[in-house]
Amino acid sequence: MEKDLKIVNKEEEDEMELQGYRVCRWRVALVGLGVLCTGGFLLLLLYWMPEWCVKATCTRTTVREAQVVLLRSTDEFKRWFLAKVRVMLAPGRNPFDSLETQTSPLMANRHSPHHLDSPAQQFIRKYAEYQPTQIRYFTLHSKKYFWNDKLQNFEVLTGLEDLDVTCSSVHSEHSAGLTSNQQQYRRLFFGVNEMEVKVPSILKLLFKEVLNPFYIFQLFSVILWTVDEYHFYAIAIVIMSLVSIAASLYTIKMQYIMVRDMVAAHSIVRVSICRANSEIEEALSTDLVPGDVVVIPSNGTIMPCDAVLISGTCIVNESMLTGESVPVTKTNLPNPDEGDSNGSVTYTLEEHKRHTLFCGTHIIQTRFYSGELVKAVVVRTGFRTAKGQLVRSILYPKPTDFKLYRDAYLFLLCLVAVAAVGFVYSIVFSIINEVPAKTIIIESLDIITITVPPALPAAMTAGIVYAHRRLKLIGIFCISPQRINICGQLNLVCFDKTGTLTEDGLDLWGVQRVENATFHLPEENAYKESLVKSQFVACMATCHSLTKIDGQLSGDPLDLKMFEATGWILEEATEEETSLHNRIMPTVVRPPKQLMPPEALMSPEQDMVRTGHQAMELYQLPSAYEIGIVRQFPFSSALQRMCVVTRLLGEKRMDAYLKGAPEVVASLCKKDTVPEDFAEVLEDYTKQGFRVIALAHRRLESKLTWHKVQGVNRDHIEANMEFLGLIMMQNKLKPETPGVLQELCRAHIRTVMVTGDNMLTAISVARDCGMIPPQDRVIIADALPPRDGQAAKITWHYADNPSKHAGKAQLLEEVEISLEDVCQAHAPKPQDQYHFAMSGNSFAVITEHFQDLLPKLVLRGTVFARMAPDQKTQLVEALQSVDYFVGMCGDGANDCGALKRAHGGISLSELEASVASPFTSKTPNISCVPSLIREGRAALITSFCVFKFMALYSIIQYISVTLLYSILSNLGDLQFLFIDMAIILVIAFTMSLNPAWKELVPRRPPSGLISGPLLFSVLSQIIICLSFQTITFLWVRHQAWYQIWTPEYDACSFPHHANFSLELNSSEESDDHNIQNYENTSLFYVSCFQYLIVAIVFSKGKPFRQPSYKNWPFGLSCICLYVFLFYIMFYPVPAIDSSFEIVCVPSEWRVTLLFIILVNAAVSFLVETLVLDIVLWKLVFSRDKQGGYGVTPASTQGGIDFSGAKCLSWLCCRRKTVPKARYMHLAQELSVDPDWPPKPTTTTEAKPGNPPKNESSYQIVADS
Repeated sequence: MEKDLKIVNKEEEDEMELQGYRVCRWRVALVGLGVLCTGGFLLLLLYWMPEWCVKATCTRTTVREAQVVLLRSTDEFKRWFLAKVRVMLAPGRNPFDSLETQTSPLMANRHSPHHLDSPAQQFIRKYAEYQPTQIRYFTLHSKKYFWNDKLQNFEVLTGLEDLDVTCSSVHSEHSAGLTSNQQQYRRLFFGVNEMEVKVPSILKLLFKEVLNPFYIFQLFSVILWTVDEYHFYAIAIVIMSLVSIAASLYTIKMQYIMVRDMVAAHSIVRVSICRANSEIEEALSTDLVPGDVVVIPSNGTIMPCDAVLISGTCIVNESMLTGESVPVTKTNLPNPDEGDSNGSVTYTLEEHKRHTLFCGTHIIQTRFYSGELVKAVVVRTGFRTAKGQLVRSILYPKPTDFKLYRDAYLFLLCLVAVAAVGFVYSIVFSIINEVPAKTIIIESLDIITITVPPALPAAMTAGIVYAHRRLKLIGIFCISPQRINICGQLNLVCFDKTGTLTEDGLDLWGVQRVENATFHLPEENAYKESLVKSQFVACMATCHSLTKIDGQLSGDPLDLKMFEATGWILEEATEEETSLHNRIMPTVVRPPKQLMPPEALMSPEQDMVRTGHQAMELYQLPSAYEIGIVRQFPFSSALQRMCVVTRLLGEKRMDAYLKGAPEVVASLCKKDTVPEDFAEVLEDYTKQGFRVIALAHRRLESKLTWHKVQGVNRDHIEANMEFLGLIMMQNKLKPETPGVLQELCRAHIRTVMVTGDNMLTAISVARDCGMIPPQDRVIIADALPPRDGQAAKITWHYADNPSKHAGKAQLLEEVEISLEDVCQAHAPKPQDQYHFAMSGNSFAVITEHFQDLLPKLVLRGTVFARMAPDQKTQLVEALQSVDYFVGMCGDGANDCGALKRAHGGISLSELEASVASPFTSKTPNISCVPSLIREGRAALITSFCVFKFMALYSIIQYISVTLLYSILSNLGDLQFLFIDMAIILVIAFTMSLNPAWKELVPRRPPSGLISGPLLFSVLSQIIICLSFQTITFLWVRHQAWYQIWTPEYDACSFPHHANFSLELNSSEESDDHNIQNYENTSLFYVSCFQYLIVAIVFSKGKPFRQPSYKNWPFGLSCICLYVFLFYIMFYPVPAIDSSFEIVCVPSEWRVTLLFIILVNAAVSFLVETLVLDIVLWKLVFSRDKQGGYGVTPASTQGGIDFSGAKCLSWLCCRRKTVPKARYMHLAQELSVDPDWPPKPTTTTEAKPGNPPKNESSYQIVADS
């Protein structure tokens, strides 16, 4: 039997391997027996490990015959999922089959429907006799996977796109609508159109929560403590667990409710559906299926699905999806002629998003034809929609891949190993001493509960909770708190330009018109009487996507500024006016009366008819110069342009106006209309940081009537244009931008600009804001795809002449070289500071044809211009692939993918919380970035401090108990309770309250627990605590007054202690557990002080957190505990001693204990502060810093002790170290590569075919 392995969702984010299994009865019976024998523990284990569950109860079979499928994600997490394969009956296998031919045989059978059946069952029964088909499917993460016989695999049905429909076929085959039978048939496959976010019941959430391994371990601990009569601590842990579970349940429940409320707005809406018989029926949106035709109401609605517009125009607010509140105009999908090559273009949501209405977006208003309705064809429904995918990403997020959490589990395993040693030691020692079996079992298991602290997860989370609260106070909202820790590791931040680094609004700086292929002198504005009739101003006034909403002009900020600069007036037809005409009334623009000359300006056609009364009527028209916008081709980021077709009032011929990126517009114009110095003029403006827009015009042929224009393809219009000139828009930097970027630079955090704007404009802004210092070179990588048999190639050239900066660059080089390695032997060659810049097109070519060159380019890439949204995401992935921790800061419009992909995505959207980004800032500037990194570092260091403290707490208690077990003793119930509740919980939760340090420092905190400094810190403190406890334990037994303690006699039975001793002893009861002894009392005092010592030693402040003395709850807690412990040690209180089961010891031993405690504190402090912080961290562990290897812009770097480095240079040079991070390793290699960076006189070509693995895929060719 073939035991095959299939791949589902191939090359997608949720790609998974799939295996088929069939339930095996004898295995199920065997597992059931095992569950009974293990008291249910085996069932828990199989619940935690789904792959074990399937393999234990099923046998492997082919995927086609599987009853259960086991899936494993192919990403780095390798998560397992199981799903049950179900079977449904349907009249056919393909949801897009026509059922019209299948109805006649059924009519002859005349079977009456069963009235008690549901509509779906009636429908299945109705067609089952004609073609009964079993459809196999399974559901996972709100996605249905159907078996496909052709593919021999399970696949997901997306929607209408599964048919690979073309633009013309959408109009010809899918614009009529579906019959009721077709709709019901498709609903069998696609289900109801809703994103059902089920809020689990409290009981179900509780069951899932308590089955967490952590709570199972706590339950085991509580049972053990109860049996051992540690009632107080057991009750305390139960209370703490109940509070923790209640808080967790509340948080999870509220998150589910939040997501449910987010999708509830469009879950059930009344819609009008066009049927195939031209009837319109009202229905609920839950009935919609792909292929339905819906009527968009004129007063707007919330879209319940993804649909492509086939008639009319819509103004849409897409802020729910993108975070961008600027309304967008959606036009109907072009309907090319059948003979037109563009008619065969396949419709996709991404390429045709300007014609697609997305689920969850708000339709503000519509424009429509008289007698015709605004219609849209449903493309996707439910969780398959764009919003559905966002909701799924929230409901089923990827686990956070962070070294801290992986190391935490490893550390816990180490504690378990330590516990196992203690477990064996306890059993062996107890057997030797003939301890009863019950006591052996209880005390041996107790060692495990001591070593693995039950309060660890709650204490670890405290730092994140406090950081989350502090972020909220400064206006940064977070929907993924676990990411706060990851933000502490960010060493590179990508910034969008417009609206992020620069102001949202653009100001018109000036215009430069072109006549007869020659540039005029720049003009400040176009608001002039002499220009009112010019094509240049007409283009500015018409070529936009502005609309009026509630009487206010609304649309793209650039369009708005450009239109306002003309001073013209825009008028839109009302619904009443539109209904009086046989076609849509165009939007009309006209100049204000004050700009009109004294005589009305007439066109030649108007002059020809100026006779008699008719001429007078035309002359008396109040606005004789009006331009109507007949057709609009909206702006496309892929095409980098927009176009409109207009008609001047009274003219017969129409005009086309085009605006867009200057390079694109010039390429569409007649060469003889483009000035020869076009490139030089454009370069001059872009270097100054202006955003340059080019305009063009074309007089259309008279044969192009209004009806023909509505169906013509934009490629026919956007050709043979006449170049009109340039508009220069000024995009000012936000005042906070330079300061923030400088702060990030000082902290050795790389900054990268990723924008959709022009390359040279982006470089200019990068220089202005300090991202690229003025003396640094900028190398532009201009990549061309393979064509005409030639291989893909990259040409390298400088953005400007760097020779004038050569003198300034030397100092910078020297600083960087000194940082790259302390060993002179490995110092890199001297070279200028350089930055790479590239466009989105070049990035796409390099990604495809120069894959091994891409990591080298992103290592120094600073400006990425003309980047499409998906390319921004690819850039983030490329940076992550070389081990950068990447932050992304954008305005939320076209940055959603990158914001989600980055380790820390920050949206500057005005929305309080964006579903696209883990973090959302209410402050609309980048000052939130350093704040987030500071809080992330503070939270990360807090997590380390708490983890180290909790680890030491368990080890200190483990040492105490292990030493006491050697004399068949233990800590008392109230002693355990005091340590765990009064000391540990209070300290663990208050030491997390240190706020973040006020500035970013060059040093970065470690990313994991398994790192040199942290391991040294923990191990050194363990050795110190072990040493001093052992010394105390042995020393007390060698005291002259020492003898085995009994209630009748203790060491305090001296004349001056007699009364106290008698009073204490008279109240003592028999001590069955041998708690009361000198060893117990001594170790209790020393260990209590050790907990406080390590808490203070580990609770570090600068450079990542504020000093501990500013954390008053922590300071107050420590002082109170110190006072209490010193008091009961030197001034015994009989009631307290009796409760704590402490025995009286002589005064001289108390002084000795004080000496031991003080020496212990001094040694712990010196080792942690002097040895670790000064010697090891700065001189040895600092070599892992991201500031080295020339990766960051060189500047005066703090945090490295250069004199100390020289003193220990021999230590570093004894062995050639290889950096852990891949980007450091690359920088080290490139620093000694004579051919890097590429010279401006060279071209890099891709090698043909597939070169061997160890060989480069490119070669450098010198230009002739």
